[in-house]
Amino acid sequence: MFPIGDDLPMLRRPWATYGLLLTLLAVWVLFQGAGLNHEWLAATACNWGMLPGEITHLAKIGTGFQVGPEAYCLVDNSPNNVLTPLTSMFLHGSWGHLLSNSLFLYVFGKSVEDSMGRVRFIALYLLCGLAAAAAHIAVDPSSPIPTVGASGAIAGMLGTYLGLYPRARVRMLFIFFFLIRVFSLPAFFVLLWWAGMQVLGGLPQLTSLNPEVSAGIAFWAHVGGFVAGLLLAWLFADRQKVERRRAWRRQYA
Repeated sequence: MFPIGDDLPMLRRPWATYGLLLTLLAVWVLFQGAGLNHEWLAATACNWGMLPGEITHLAKIGTGFQVGPEAYCLVDNSPNNVLTPLTSMFLHGSWGHLLSNSLFLYVFGKSVEDSMGRVRFIALYLLCGLAAAAAHIAVDPSSPIPTVGASGAIAGMLGTYLGLYPRARVRMLFIFFFLIRVFSLPAFFVLLWWAGMQVLGGLPQLTSLNPEVSAGIAFWAHVGGFVAGLLLAWLFADRQKVERRRAWRRQYA
């Protein structure tokens, strides 16, 4: 199932959300080459993606992680490593990765932006992304595996949405072969279910037997971003805007 919309009215156009979506697309196409050159894609992930072991200096210099048939990402001590918790949240690994993130950002981000204004929204987005990076590092501080994607920051928008509008209705698209249906579900159900799936997905990474079972997806980054967004929701939100949106929703319903 995929979220495709909600029942919350918009007070104004979410230009910051649109700007973020265009930025993510531009970085993917112009900087990462739209994934058409695998070697270049791997290079962008290695050089500007976040490697926890590089941040903490717990990974040995020269340690390699294979990112393709003939491509390896090597741990180094480059000065730009300190920037990767920020730069990594604008990179992606595939078209599917980008499109799924963009869908969630559009559905939930626009309502979050409309509840606090553009500047606060961008600040919250970046803070949640950094919180997600911190959570990922905390779980596996010596990892030499590059991490890319806006998922952690977007997870923060999901957490904020849950904190502000738990009773909103989210339209979910269900596709199973030729069966296509749209369901309207409470936001708290959709978002808590999503958060629970991230925790379950990340549990194997906490075991000492095989800590890299879930290394392909940064589940704990998602959890960290989500919790940060939930905790910061009312610190960044404009209560008057939130109440106006709630009142409009009740009237519309």
